[in-house]
Amino acid sequence: MQGFWDWLGDYAWVSWLAAAIVLGLVETLTLDLVFLMLAGGAVGGAVVALSGFGVVFQALAAIVVSVALLGFVRPVAKRHMRSSTATRTGAAALVGRKGVVVQRVDAENGLIKLAGEVWTARCYDGRSVIEAGRDVDVIEIDGATALVFPAEPS
Repeated sequence: MQGFWDWLGDYAWVSWLAAAIVLGLVETLTLDLVFLMLAGGAVGGAVVALSGFGVVFQALAAIVVSVALLGFVRPVAKRHMRSSTATRTGAAALVGRKGVVVQRVDAENGLIKLAGEVWTARCYDGRSVIEAGRDVDVIEIDGATALVFPAEPS
């Protein structure tokens, strides 16, 4: 058994890399980026071990790197994971916005003020009639026509 401890003392970096691999595999099950940051700390411990420092410095390096990754890198990474991969531009960016009826909107025609511009509009459901001055929600853009529905009063 003494041989194992001697080997471990000489090759501590292998243990740190093994821990990093195990933590990386656990991360694939959780997808929360916590275990990935801890794996980064284990890699930090391995680098310090390869530099010839003792176990105390290796553990301190692993802790410092893990805390730094958890505190600074993880929040940024989580924000990027939550953001939409497809940013809407052009007319598609207007879907979901609110507009104001300029000229009565019915199933066939009408005008609304949307994002500072006047758009042709018609009712999304094909039955409603929306009088001038009312707020509307843009449900869809069909060519140059906004399909709208009366906005819920707030």
